[in-house]
Amino acid sequence: MIAKCTDRRIKACSTRGLWMKQTEQSISDPLRLDFGELSYSSRRRKMEGKPKEEGEKSGIIDTWLRKHRLVYTGATRHPFVLSIRDGTVDLSAYKRWLGQDYVFVRAFVPFLASVLMKAWKESDDSLDMDIILSGMASLNDEIAWFKSEASKWDVQLSDIVPQKANEDYCRFLESLMSPDTEYTTAITAFWAIEAVYQASFALCLEDGSKTPEELRETCQRWGNDGFHQYCNSLQNIADQRLAKASDDVLTKAEVAVLRVLELEVEFWNMSRGQTL
Repeated sequence: MIAKCTDRRIKACSTRGLWMKQTEQSISDPLRLDFGELSYSSRRRKMEGKPKEEGEKSGIIDTWLRKHRLVYTGATRHPFVLSIRDGTVDLSAYKRWLGQDYVFVRAFVPFLASVLMKAWKESDDSLDMDIILSGMASLNDEIAWFKSEASKWDVQLSDIVPQKANEDYCRFLESLMSPDTEYTTAITAFWAIEAVYQASFALCLEDGSKTPEELRETCQRWGNDGFHQYCNSLQNIADQRLAKASDDVLTKAEVAVLRVLELEVEFWNMSRGQTL
């Protein structure tokens, strides 16, 4: 749900996907987005003097991804995503996704603000707030992109009524905003939301993909390497928190990740016109 940075350093990162202005300037070379010094692991290694290998070793999230590989694959290689990659996507499904995701992103704004607030209250590392704030800074650009894309496809955003899968996802975000939800659980869920989009749309940019030219910009927003690095930064934050968490918080965070994966599948299903 975010995006990335301009000025070849940091200026703003968009949520769930893009790094809008830099991507727009780099459509001819969409994977050359420089994350500068935003990489959490590289900055932490610099501060702590640790070698690269130690800073990048497997954490709890990687363990969960192996444990729940089938569920994760179902969310990141969904038939809707595969149809984009294979060039067989029904454009009415794409337009349905576009309108519904616009509604979702607007609900995502207060959720991300709540994650930032939790980081301020609970994190003992100032880098957490820097990275989350960079995502907050780009949400306005991301919403502007949705409006522009909707206009191109003649999607009337003012007429969009959120469908059940969207409402369920938004209610889940609201539950994570509760003061009773620990920062560790919230940041882990945030990572999962972003990581699913990055992995899904990166698939559509792989060599041999037949993604329609008119959809490549969309895939570049979330599938670019810079956004992949941002997701890695979020994962590193979550892993740092999870490594110190109680068993109760670990359980809550794992359940939250599984719920995100379930909701993403339901959102893709909705986009294809499949409803419960």
